Amino acid sequence: LKQQLLGAMPKGRTGRGGGAKGGAKGKAEEASRWRPKGEALGTAPGPGRQKIAQMSAEVRDDNPYSRLMALKRMGVVEDYERIRSLSVLIVGIGGVGSVVAEMLTRCGIGKLLLFDYDKVELANMNRLFFRPEQSGMSKVEASLHTLQGINPDVEFEVYNENITTASNYEHLLDRIRKGSLSGTAPVDLVLSCVDNYAARMTINQACNELGQTWLESGVSENAVSGHIQTMIPGRYACFECAPPAVVASGGDELAIKREGVCAASLPTTMGITAGLLAQATLKFLLNFGTVSTFLGYDALGDFFPTYPMVPNPDCNSNWCRKRQQEWKDRPKEEEKAPVEEMPAELHPDNEWGIELGDEGDLKAPEPPKDEKVDTKGASVADLMASLKKLNTS
Repeated sequence: LKQQLLGAMPKGRTGRGGGAKGGAKGKAEEASRWRPKGEALGTAPGPGRQKIAQMSAEVRDDNPYSRLMALKRMGVVEDYERIRSLSVLIVGIGGVGSVVAEMLTRCGIGKLLLFDYDKVELANMNRLFFRPEQSGMSKVEASLHTLQGINPDVEFEVYNENITTASNYEHLLDRIRKGSLSGTAPVDLVLSCVDNYAARMTINQACNELGQTWLESGVSENAVSGHIQTMIPGRYACFECAPPAVVASGGDELAIKREGVCAASLPTTMGITAGLLAQATLKFLLNFGTVSTFLGYDALGDFFPTYPMVPNPDCNSNWCRKRQQEWKDRPKEEEKAPVEEMPAELHPDNEWGIELGDEGDLKAPEPPKDEKVDTKGASVADLMASLKKLNTS
C-alpha cells in the first residue's frame, strides 16, 4: 500500500512531507487516506448505483440483476424475482456472517436483519469484508455502510445487541416474529453465524419456541474445517439434540471457547463455509436443488461429509420435544398414483425418413465356416518351397 501511495505522488515528495514545500502536509494527509487500488489522488468515488424498482433479465452493462435472472432462463430457478420479497435474520456478523450478508445483498434479498455486539478490530483484517478504516466501529454499523453501497434495493435492520441477555432475547423473538418486509409476518429464515455455545443455545431456544427454520454454521478452532446444518424444528435435530462433545460428555460448556486463547482463522475456510451457507439459503428460499441436513468441510482432506440429523426424542429442550410431536401428528400427504408419461419425441422433423426398429428384429451374424484346402498329399515344407519358387521366378 505504501508503494502504491508513493508511486501516485509527484516526484521529490514523500508520504510524510519530508523535503516538500508549499502544502506538503495537506498532500501527505491526502496520500495517507485509504482508497481502492488504482484510484488516483484527488479523485472522488463514483456516484454508486441507484435503486431499481423491478428486477429485469435484460442483458445490459448497467443491469446488476441480469446474470442472476439468467438462472431462471436456464431452468435453475423457477421464479428468481421472488427473492425481493424474502427476509433473512443473521446473528453474528463476523468472518462467516458478514460474507453471507454480502452475498445475499448482491443476490438481491428483500431484507436483512443483522445482530451482533462486537466491534471491528485490526485483528479481523485477515478475514473478508471489513476494512482497516472501519476499526472501532460496531460490526453491524460497518456492515450497514458497506452493504447499502453495494445494493440500495435491500432493506436493513441492524442491532448492536447481545442476544443472550433476557431483554435482548425478547427483542430477538419479536424480530423473528415480525421481521418480514410487511412488518407483521415472521422472517423467512434465521442464520446462526456465532462463535460461542451460549449464543447458539439462545438461537436454538428462540427458533424451537417459534417453530422457525434456521441454519447453523461454524468453523473449527484450528481453521481447517467448517460445517452448516439445517434446523427444522421437530423434523431434524436441534442444536440441543446433538450438542458439542464437551457438553454431551458432561464437561464445562465454557471450555468450548477458552478465554485468552487465540483461535486460528483463515479467510479461505471462512469464505468456503460462508459460500456453503449462502448457497443453502438460496436453495431453501427459492426451492431449487437439495439442502443437506448437515454438510461439513475438511480442508486438509478436501472432504465434504454429509449426515442425516434426526431429532433426539429425549432432547433436553421441552420445545424441541413438542415440535417433534407436532411433526409426527401432522396430516400425511396423500400419495398420488404415478402417472406414466409417454416419452417425448426427440426429433419431430425427420427429413431423411429414418426409422428405428426393435433390436429383436436384427439377425445375429452366422459364424464363419471352416474351409478345408486339398494339398494333394504335399507337406508344409513342400508348400513353402513351391511358394519360394513363385516369389523368385
